[in-house]
Amino acid sequence: MLTVADIMTCPVMQLHEGNTLHDAHYITRHRGIRHLPVVNKDTQKIIGVVTQKSLIAKVMSLMVLYGNEALEQHEKQTNIMEVAVCDFDTVKAEETIQEVAPFFLRNKHGCLPVVDDDNHVIGIVTSTDFVNLSMMLIDKLERLES
Repeated sequence: MLTVADIMTCPVMQLHEGNTLHDAHYITRHRGIRHLPVVNKDTQKIIGVVTQKSLIAKVMSLMVLYGNEALEQHEKQTNIMEVAVCDFDTVKAEETIQEVAPFFLRNKHGCLPVVDDDNHVIGIVTSTDFVNLSMMLIDKLERLES
């Protein structure tokens, strides 16, 4: 059986509670990352998740309030915890794909941070990981059929 560990992305780019919206926006633009776990700087335990949706909503809000010219200044003044989703779900690496996929679909999640028993982020599973898995399985089926 396939587990989350088999498809998750790791290592994971992370933020801590001292980072800003500007830091997150920069990472998402330049690294092509859509979801960023936020961890406590001291304990390294996950405390939030910056999703693409939460980031875009905050950036758009700042643009409406202050204009495009002042966006960068206000991004630098916005603590990441104002953007992070603090009511989030996590998953364990040993959980099976069959257990996780329905939850992913039912809750419309774009990502689930993968944590160990101490709530430290060890990976992330995203909708892209599931698409990649689907492509791999389709390729295997096509090879079997030929």
